[in-house]
Amino acid sequence: QVQLVESGGGLVQPGGSLRLSCAASGSIFMINAMAWYRQAPGKERSLVAAITSRGTTNYADSVKGRFTISRDNAKNTLYLQMNSLKPEDTAVYYCNWDVSTYLRGRGNYWGQGTQVTVSS
Repeated sequence: QVQLVESGGGLVQPGGSLRLSCAASGSIFMINAMAWYRQAPGKERSLVAAITSRGTTNYADSVKGRFTISRDNAKNTLYLQMNSLKPEDTAVYYCNWDVSTYLRGRGNYWGQGTQVTVSS
């Protein structure tokens, strides 16, 4: 019903930048919140950044000042701008949408993940 397609990951040198995108397909009645998570090898999946329906943003302390989450509701797309990347940012990044659909009501959906590798 709702599919999230991620793009923008890749290999970048320390100090570089990447922009991740997450585009949704399907009939969405309302977007409640959107977020980015990441999971590094041997670690639990953790919240990186989130944005609410009112536009309020929250960031993990480790990325505050370097990452920016934004959305374009008209295009059903979520973005994560990542600047001043560090090796510890290396992880698989997942987008997550808390949405309401016309037929199934409120639900939570995940993207398939995109690999971000920060290395010299």
